[in-house]
Amino acid sequence: MPSPVSAKSLTLPLWLGLLTMLMALAVVYVKHENRLLTTEIERLRSEHDRLEMEWSQLQLEEAALAHHARIETLARSQLGMSEPRDYVVVEPPHKSLAAPLEGGR
Repeated sequence: MPSPVSAKSLTLPLWLGLLTMLMALAVVYVKHENRLLTTEIERLRSEHDRLEMEWSQLQLEEAALAHHARIETLARSQLGMSEPRDYVVVEPPHKSLAAPLEGGR
């Protein structure tokens, strides 16, 4: 005659079975999150590469637009600017002469 199985002898295997099921669910969840994050990082890397390329193109465009010869040509043609023919150099008054004027105010 087999011995009767007590409730105490079944609690440990039941707890271990429940714990195993919970761990299996946790593994599935972590794998799912990992796949989502891998997809997101790939999308962000693609966007980073696109932005890097756009930045390089903008730097080239800025260099071309800021080229001295281009600015000078635009200043002459569109604004009618030219080099001055005569230069007049004006020097500020000396400090020794400006001091008495400031004190008299």
